[in-house]
Amino acid sequence: MSDGKPSIPFDGPQLSGTRYHRADMAGCNFDGVNLSGAQFHAVMSGAAFHDTNMSETDFDDVNLSGATLSNINMAGVTMSNVNLEGASIDNANMTGMQINGILVADLLAAYQATRI
Repeated sequence: MSDGKPSIPFDGPQLSGTRYHRADMAGCNFDGVNLSGAQFHAVMSGAAFHDTNMSETDFDDVNLSGATLSNINMAGVTMSNVNLEGASIDNANMTGMQINGILVADLLAAYQATRI
């Protein structure tokens, strides 16, 4: 490696079922890693997820404040007990999206009607 750190090859190990408890993995790079069924009880602030399939993932008691989400497919996602204070949604396909059981398209139409 050119950064002066020793190179430790860890390519292709079978670690299925391994538990890591209080491990410092700051700065790790996971590329082509199968984490299906994995559980994370961790600090991941500053982590980056690129080209990642997280379909059918369960997020519970997760803090995403200040996060940036772009090029995200959230089709069929259910969110409940969510704090969206100060959230901004731009350039989104909201076809069929509901807030508290009301279609967003209907909410926007009603809003536009009051502006005339």
